[in-house]
Amino acid sequence: MKYKKMIFLPVIIGISLSIVLYLSQFSQNDSELIDVNSLIDIETSQDIKSKKMTLQNYVWKNDQTFKTKLPSNIQQSYVDKKFDDFENVKKIDRIYIKMNYNVDSTAYMFFPNDPNNELLIYHQGHRGDIVFGKSTIEFFLNKGYTILAFSMPLTGDNSKPTIHNNELDKKLFLDSHDKFRFLENNDFSPMKFFVEPIYVSLNYIDSEFDFNSYNFIGISGGGWTAVVYSALDDRISKTISVAGSLPFYLRTSPENFGDYEQNVPEFYDIANYLELYIMSSYGSDRGLLQIFNEFDPCCFSGTEYVSYENVIKNKISELNLGTFEIELDKTNKEHSISTSSLKKSFIFLKNIID
Repeated sequence: MKYKKMIFLPVIIGISLSIVLYLSQFSQNDSELIDVNSLIDIETSQDIKSKKMTLQNYVWKNDQTFKTKLPSNIQQSYVDKKFDDFENVKKIDRIYIKMNYNVDSTAYMFFPNDPNNELLIYHQGHRGDIVFGKSTIEFFLNKGYTILAFSMPLTGDNSKPTIHNNELDKKLFLDSHDKFRFLENNDFSPMKFFVEPIYVSLNYIDSEFDFNSYNFIGISGGGWTAVVYSALDDRISKTISVAGSLPFYLRTSPENFGDYEQNVPEFYDIANYLELYIMSSYGSDRGLLQIFNEFDPCCFSGTEYVSYENVIKNKISELNLGTFEIELDKTNKEHSISTSSLKKSFIFLKNIID
């Protein structure tokens, strides 16, 4: 038993080091030589449908109840002091979802005073609480959007449970996403922690409301979530990912390697990032906008996306359904969604609707 306890930290270090060594083999010059088209195994709409179903089966395994599952608890007209200074809010509902290993998710549904009957999901990144997305939430509330706001697993108001891990034969404090790898087995994937709360919340909203469309915007890890989720669920119309991800062949800098969820081999063997971009973009009244901050101090800065931008656009054109766009914010020197990017996001949403 002592041996298992001793390997816990080295296992984490070893896995992380392996990823670093693998990705560091590639330089920016190497990426320019890569045939991006050859990395994409999508030719038809049937290919997209097949990958979506395979991804869902990987995430939820044999448990297909997610398709009809509803939240554990709904608190209507919820009051919390941390939201007191949010403007143009008629009321807030609190949506609570409990999952495996006592991991949970608390979402907040903000209703505007003058609704346009469009739902926009906002997803915060690793920074934590959704209050850090106040400017984005308020911007779209003022445009009439009802906002469904999430934090990432183990952050914000979400739990950080301590569990007993049988494989390690020890207690495991789930305080970081990288520890999720110790929960993986043939019957369970921790990837569900990132997407099930959204799916379940939309099941509830399907049953209680009649919005014209569901849309998604996320920053950082929330931008990653936006792409992955919209690839899994056709109910999402427009998706906006800000500083969220790059394909693996462009992740040559340590700051771009990402956490556990961005590097699960079995998941990305089914659909790599390029294919996820296509899946998020494809469909009637669907589209994906990626926004990158050129001088982002955190991650995914610069203009490396140019190596795949036209490839994805051409693929969507060949499929003849959907929209893919990339915008570069040349002035924002923070890891955030700037006012300029919010305006571009709103134009993107309206153009596809119109």
